[in-house]
Amino acid sequence: MTTPEDGVVVSKRFIVAGRVQGVGFRYFVVREAEALGLAGWVRNLPDGRVEALASGAPDVVSVFEGRLWEGPLHARVTTVETKDAEAPAYAEFRVLPTPW
Repeated sequence: MTTPEDGVVVSKRFIVAGRVQGVGFRYFVVREAEALGLAGWVRNLPDGRVEALASGAPDVVSVFEGRLWEGPLHARVTTVETKDAEAPAYAEFRVLPTPW
């Protein structure tokens, strides 16, 4: 993860609903996060939604949120819930297993 010049880092948790499983959404999220230099993770939820955590400069995390609304070609995002979160303990972006 690249550190912003002003040192300000925010972490946000996103819950994305709609047609977001079975369409490559998690791997889309990883590509977008890596392109933006964000740390964090993404995973499917048992209820059909996708959860992601992203940490980086505030403006970059905002751009990431906009990309979650876009999603990959076959996704159809209906809502993106956002909450503040704690930063991950690592600098890369990962796909985590679905919590059961």
